[in-house]
Amino acid sequence: MPIYNDAHLNGHQRYLIASLKRDLQHAENYNEWKTIAQQLDEATGLEAWKFDNTSPHYGYPFLAQRLVRMKRLIENDQQLDLAEYLREGLNFDIANIAHPLLYNQTFTGTKKLIEDYVDSMSKAFAHIASDEFTAFNRAEKIEYFEGALKAYGQPALMFSGGATLGIFHLGVCKVLYEQDLLPKVFSGSSAGAIMAAMLATHNDQELMDFIQGDGFIDHAFKYRSIYQILADQGGLADIGTLKKFLIANLGDYTFEEAFAKSGRHCSIVVAPYSTGYNPRIMNEIMSPELLVWSATLASCAIPFFFPPVRLKTKRHDGVYTPYMANTHWVDGSVRSDFPQIRMARLYNINYSIACQVNPHVVPFMQSDFQRYRRDLLSWPSRFIRHQAKTLSMQGLDFTRNNLSSFPLIQRVVDHGYGIVGQRYYGDINIAAKYNLNHYLWMVKNPDKKIFKQLQKEGERATWSKISRIEMHARVGKTIEHCLTVLKSGQQQHQGSAHEHQL
Repeated sequence: MPIYNDAHLNGHQRYLIASLKRDLQHAENYNEWKTIAQQLDEATGLEAWKFDNTSPHYGYPFLAQRLVRMKRLIENDQQLDLAEYLREGLNFDIANIAHPLLYNQTFTGTKKLIEDYVDSMSKAFAHIASDEFTAFNRAEKIEYFEGALKAYGQPALMFSGGATLGIFHLGVCKVLYEQDLLPKVFSGSSAGAIMAAMLATHNDQELMDFIQGDGFIDHAFKYRSIYQILADQGGLADIGTLKKFLIANLGDYTFEEAFAKSGRHCSIVVAPYSTGYNPRIMNEIMSPELLVWSATLASCAIPFFFPPVRLKTKRHDGVYTPYMANTHWVDGSVRSDFPQIRMARLYNINYSIACQVNPHVVPFMQSDFQRYRRDLLSWPSRFIRHQAKTLSMQGLDFTRNNLSSFPLIQRVVDHGYGIVGQRYYGDINIAAKYNLNHYLWMVKNPDKKIFKQLQKEGERATWSKISRIEMHARVGKTIEHCLTVLKSGQQQHQGSAHEHQL
């Protein structure tokens, strides 16, 4: 919640602000929420902050200089100079404009200078793609924009685990899709793997039907009796029931086939049951013939909840075959909930959006203000958190080294080490908020009421992040759109030439 000074406000203004805050909490959609947020910025006086270019968090003199230079090049029709100038400053975080503290000072939006700069960059790229820009022919423009797209990179959306609470991810995807901000690169582990797999195996129309919830409230979990658990030493839940649920909702696609259908890059995190090996991400690059439902099943195999599973691939003739037949796999979130580094290498990621619902993580997550403040009063809190993590990892490391002869203890400690040691934040974070009911829902099959509530919570948590996501994504989406239009025009031109020859 933005901080503002209300000392100068009269009683009527305070009443108006309180009323707008209530309306903001009960908004039904993003457009309504945005309108109310803008009214709050005006009522609280925070709107003035947007028009003040100064801030210690970004290089405003440098940005203002580049903005003036860019406009002058367009006005003077210096086409080649403009193309070079845009490419040299092609960075979504130029002058530190992506700093999180630039997006939590108001209810929506950021500095007007930043908004103007991003808007001007987008218009300048659109100008280069237009017929008015004659310094490049169509082929040269395509080459220019292909290079620009590669230089700029693309975002990734990462889904955490969280059992039934993973329905929260649906609300996040719904808002991002409606605002045309849904990335094409995803990762997921455990419950997040189900969300990532759904995105990978459904086209846009199917995705919207799926997001509405029809056919997704089937029973994914079936809990076993004590007798059954003792008889075969399996997990608390029936892996066969979950397998049927996944096949029914994901189909029979390999990662390669899923990408061909949806055009979305899906990475699912799994880990070998043997704790001596690192977790892996499965996708159309690393494991093209692996079945998506099989990887998702393995990623959902939470230790002690589901037994480890073997992975399956599909040959060219449709026959299922084992993937690394001697290896069993389990949930990857206990050791790598968000595989940011490996995804960045594969997909040229420039920033990440982390959707976090893990019940053991959410209560300890900090806001951007808490994480990035560096004043004297923040030192004790930062010191305590750092020391607590260091001591926990040292204790786990000591236990692991001295009790290596007890496999069960070794496994538990290794999982604990992975949970404590990994990073749970992305560049932009969308996190759930929990009460007791949420923890009770974790081990339930969701009914329609739970489904809708968790989905709505995901939507509401995303609304306040949209202006920041849009600011980061706009230039990249403009470049991508220009490239699509240019290639489409080239194909039409080639088709016309072919018809003329005939």
